[in-house]
Amino acid sequence: MALFDNPVIPGFSPDPSICRVGDDYYVATSSFEYVPGVPLWHSRDLVNWRLIGHALDRPGQLELPESVPASCGVYAPTLRHHDGLFWMITTVVGDAGTVLVTAKDPAGPWSDPVPVGIPGIDPDLAWDEDGTCWCVYSDDGIRAVRIDPETGRALGEPVALWSGTGLQYPEGPHLYRIGDWWYLLLSEGGTERGHAMSVARARSLPGPFEPHPDNPVLSHRSTGHPVQNIGHGDLVQAQDDSWWMVLLGTRPRGDTPKYHGLGRETFLAPVRWEDGWPLPGPVELRAEAPALSPHPWPEETERDDFDSPALAPRWVSPRRHDPAAVRLDERPGHLVLHARADSLDAPGALVVGRRQQDPDCTARTRIDVAPGGLGGLVVRLDEAHHYRVETDGAGTVHVVARIGPLCHSVAERTVEPGPLTLRIDVTTDVTLPPSVTDPQAAARPGLRIGGPDTLHLGYETDGGDFEILAALDGRYLTTEVAGGFTGRVVGMYATRGSAAFDWFGLRPA
Repeated sequence: MALFDNPVIPGFSPDPSICRVGDDYYVATSSFEYVPGVPLWHSRDLVNWRLIGHALDRPGQLELPESVPASCGVYAPTLRHHDGLFWMITTVVGDAGTVLVTAKDPAGPWSDPVPVGIPGIDPDLAWDEDGTCWCVYSDDGIRAVRIDPETGRALGEPVALWSGTGLQYPEGPHLYRIGDWWYLLLSEGGTERGHAMSVARARSLPGPFEPHPDNPVLSHRSTGHPVQNIGHGDLVQAQDDSWWMVLLGTRPRGDTPKYHGLGRETFLAPVRWEDGWPLPGPVELRAEAPALSPHPWPEETERDDFDSPALAPRWVSPRRHDPAAVRLDERPGHLVLHARADSLDAPGALVVGRRQQDPDCTARTRIDVAPGGLGGLVVRLDEAHHYRVETDGAGTVHVVARIGPLCHSVAERTVEPGPLTLRIDVTTDVTLPPSVTDPQAAARPGLRIGGPDTLHLGYETDGGDFEILAALDGRYLTTEVAGGFTGRVVGMYATRGSAAFDWFGLRPA
């Protein structure tokens, strides 16, 4: 029996939507304030996934203004294949509203967005027997309206389908025609620990919908299961006629209430059918794999030397593309960043980073700061929650912690001027009190770590030794403390002048 490990797409990759075309599977996930928007993943065995691009990957499709707060922007997408085209619909909260794009190839190019005149969030697409396209969405319950997908125009008045079992926030709907039934799958209870999934069915649209008698059909609420917050799932039928679900979940750690820093990740779960109902689960960290031929992809390099003319799809930035500020052609073999704001607290700050995908990991970068400049290495949840190690290139290194309204330089060291290797280690097995720069302080009464991990920030000497300047509790870079819907991004930045980065590496420890 072959096994696989969950999550199948680790790191901040929530709200997965899946479609199958022949032997190929494609998943779209939420991106919120980060661009490019809507990551697209490809698999041939449902277990091994590779990032192939983004559905909203150019300024004409997505450019978020600085007024869009953290955890707004691109909410839950739906990805479907119909009449030879891939269709992706999503809601850009705080900006464009609901938009629809199409492509012949999911790797792109994707069309310019077509506005869809509906309220709410979490839109879904389904086509009935006569070819009519229904757009299903969450807006004070689950509603549906017939639309012209070419123009986005509504072809009638919205109708209420179902509002779930009475839990708060019925959302994330997906509508399917399977056999003689229409099935409506939704999530409710909120995307935190009370998250749950329920299902209803109807013989025709728009209903009435009959709920499953034992809803919710999937939840880990009020359990000690290592996977929590599960929900927002989407169904797919494999080539062997087995059924599967991709869904979001978290891997919280630490003392109660437990904390997750990586964000909501994409998990895979089997689906069985009983009495004409789809019943998903269980959702386990290790489980029996689908009976499909294994198809692993070549592993991505952990290090980027910035020798290519463009950044790989895994690199993201908050809110907008800025070719003038992110340069690969200015200094050969370097990524040069030009500051857009004088603080990472500002919505316009320039960060170029990658999602943290492993609970234990090491991030390193070689930085050369221009005279008068300032730049560094950061682990970022949002503008108000990040830890960073930075240098001015003139011989000063700082570690700065931004936790809500507090921003404090917790450590400083004088080094030789010039290029420097900055480093952050994230560890889950080191016991240190919150926010200390002296490991001996751990012996003080009443101080103990309760968060999910510890972040060690510092620099490397010319001999390769890691000089740790501060060890900080990771709980303050989690949704349980900061709120929001994203996860950690580890990256490079400049907040004054410019900084050139020779390479960047992010690897599991």
